[in-house]
Amino acid sequence: MQCWLQHAGKSGYMVVGLGASLPCVILPWVLEHKADRSKPWYLKYWVKANIWIAIFSFIGNYFWTHYFYTILGAEYTFPSWRLNEVPITLYFMTHAYFCFYHALSNVVLRRTSHAVQSYHTVVQWLLLALVIFILAYITALMETVTIAHFPYYRFKDRSRMYTWGSVFYAIYFWVSFPVFFIMDEQPRKVWTVWEAARDSLASGMAVTMLLDLWRIAFTESKRQSLPWLS
Repeated sequence: MQCWLQHAGKSGYMVVGLGASLPCVILPWVLEHKADRSKPWYLKYWVKANIWIAIFSFIGNYFWTHYFYTILGAEYTFPSWRLNEVPITLYFMTHAYFCFYHALSNVVLRRTSHAVQSYHTVVQWLLLALVIFILAYITALMETVTIAHFPYYRFKDRSRMYTWGSVFYAIYFWVSFPVFFIMDEQPRKVWTVWEAARDSLASGMAVTMLLDLWRIAFTESKRQSLPWLS
């Protein structure tokens, strides 16, 4: 595996990225659930979910990766075509990762919602918020730990990446998990692709603001320009 990684080249890494992301579109299309078959394309859940994740993951790569470059000293060194100094293959890989994370979070949040429905509304919201907080952090930490073994991803301080880097990354999911979850969750309200795109863009803006507030409040780069402009 190590030998393959050394000789994959730009095309090889692009094939890996496409190989990870395309099944997220092809499989739900080919194995379409009966609930989606009679719907127009813009009301099919798998279409809306892919559009939501595609927008959110694009924003994450194009803009937020630079926070990791600037604040945590991260660096990708494998050969790749790049967009805004981020390997293009990562845009595709992130789509696959985020589809998996959000599908799993939907299951957890749905089960939590059913489990606490007998409680007072305020208690329900507090318990859901706690579950989202824990789930987001575990998701971020697990990816941080696993990607640390990829030889072409470097960062200056490993322990700082595991601790503060995981909390920083969890901000993505503190916003995205609940917003993605509500899409089509209630039968009375059916999202369109345009509403899915709107919610994803709004989530992206919220995460951007939170990340930059973190940069200003907790890091030494507060006097610098925005990371993707530096």
